[in-house]
Amino acid sequence: MPAVDTLRCFLKAAQLRNFRAAAKAVSLSPAALGQRIRMLEEEFDSKLFHRTTRSIVLTEAGLNLLPYAERALAAIDDCVRAAHGDLGGAPLELVLGTRHELGLSWLVPMISKLEGHHPGLTIHLYFGSGPDLLLRVRSLAIDCAVTSTRLTDPKIDSIRLHEERYVFVGQTKLLERLPLKSAKDTKAHTLFDTTEELPLFRYWRDAPGGVDSLEFGKVVRMGTIAAIRARVIQGAGVAVLPEYFVAKELKSGRLTRLLTKVSPLSDHFRLIFRSDDPRRTYFETLAENMLENPLR
Repeated sequence: MPAVDTLRCFLKAAQLRNFRAAAKAVSLSPAALGQRIRMLEEEFDSKLFHRTTRSIVLTEAGLNLLPYAERALAAIDDCVRAAHGDLGGAPLELVLGTRHELGLSWLVPMISKLEGHHPGLTIHLYFGSGPDLLLRVRSLAIDCAVTSTRLTDPKIDSIRLHEERYVFVGQTKLLERLPLKSAKDTKAHTLFDTTEELPLFRYWRDAPGGVDSLEFGKVVRMGTIAAIRARVIQGAGVAVLPEYFVAKELKSGRLTRLLTKVSPLSDHFRLIFRSDDPRRTYFETLAENMLENPLR
């Protein structure tokens, strides 16, 4: 590949059509510039200039090279300007995964703000469950994801976002009819949960003072916290849910906290991505911008 400085010498000579003037423009002696041109001609195995005692004229090979040399040098100049931040953000398409409820309540409202922080960024959303998100990030089907799923895969790296606190709740009217004040009262209630493999109830069960052997009348798995919240609000049962997701209902008195002597464990939302992804610095900045937005 020709050296950048050699291409600059060629371009300046082609523009000025005089080696002496070109040498002065690039701060070289005429002999040094002539040597650069000869090196370029040897590399391409083509004569680039017809030389006379008074002027130089581009050969056909030189004319063919000229527009490509101009483009190459312009691209190199853009590289320097881009590194200095003079060109703004480079266009970037980012596929961000998240679970449905968090996406609608938290991520969707902040997309315009995130894109404003990063000119050139376009965010595409993918909605899925925790294990699905991990698999898609690992396989590069999506670029990154926001999830609170526990991470054990060394190929996945993460940056902490907001803490996710949990509460054990039930509909207030249901609890007036069927109180749940001790472990023995759970048999009269239905517990709504996500999946058997990753139950939300574990945040209460595994907390200090939690009881592993609570028996509920039924355990119904809904797969998603939106469905669980809807059933609990309807008075169909009780559940452990993210506190931010039921904050309005707790404040209004529609829902009530249960067995409050136990403080459920908390978790953290994380921005996850492949550990070998070269864009880690970019993800760190994106995570900082996300933290500016409270959970909803």
